[in-house]
Amino acid sequence: MILPLYRWAEGKEVWERAEELGFHTAYTYDHLSWRIPFRDGPWFGAVPTLTAAAAATKRIRLGTMVTNPNFRHPVTLAKDLLTLDDVSGGRITVGIGAGGNGFDAGVLGRPEWSPRERADRFGEFVPLLDRLLTQDATTSEGRFYSAHEARNIPGCVQRPRIPFTVAGNGPRGMRLAAEYGQGWVTTGDPKLAATITPRECPAAIRAQIDKLEAACEKAGRDPDELDKVLLTAFTPEEPLASLDSFVDFAGRYAELGIDEIIVHWPVPGTMFEADMGVFERVATEGLKQLG
Repeated sequence: MILPLYRWAEGKEVWERAEELGFHTAYTYDHLSWRIPFRDGPWFGAVPTLTAAAAATKRIRLGTMVTNPNFRHPVTLAKDLLTLDDVSGGRITVGIGAGGNGFDAGVLGRPEWSPRERADRFGEFVPLLDRLLTQDATTSEGRFYSAHEARNIPGCVQRPRIPFTVAGNGPRGMRLAAEYGQGWVTTGDPKLAATITPRECPAAIRAQIDKLEAACEKAGRDPDELDKVLLTAFTPEEPLASLDSFVDFAGRYAELGIDEIIVHWPVPGTMFEADMGVFERVATEGLKQLG
């Protein structure tokens, strides 16, 4: 996870270095502003940043983690993603979630949505985005989102479309992941975030995976078709404390069914602070030790 903090003269080197280190995918957050201490500092747009990163790299996959309806509309987002997929030669993944309150939720001048309304909107947003990215022309009338002869020609480089990694902890979000996702992402159980201990974290993730598998069964979907993604740094665990810590952490979560672990590019003086030497060893040696 590379936060969009950098003027491109510096940021270009970060994205290129991520590729050199051998990371499979480099993501960025899709917000207009973010939490303290980042809220009042530099913060650039996700789509232009990923477009520049696509031009500066050749192999590494790129993506949002996550895009949400707070300030996005499926029609315009689909066009941006289609273009990103083309520029990158088919290396884009879109992480997508329902969004939340705070940060950029009210930046467009409207009242913040309730959890129910966010879920309702997300339930329209994902299916429409799916249609827009798989059809040359789409017309759809929804309660929240509509499209009128929206053209997306020539379509995605990746077929049938760019893969979705869906963030969803509740039943409706997991149902969307089961129906439309190529992946599912979690930061841990939000209901336990304030009290959970490092020892309890794996069981909480496993309980979420069990619910996801149940949603897949209801949808007639093989849960093994979905990548299970863990975005770190939002639980009390410290996988970047040392190389051994990461190998132990990654091994435990691989046994639980996690396929992909996202770590943050170190940002000094923040919750994402980490030793850069350890971080680079994680990339170059960590997976080798896991076999």
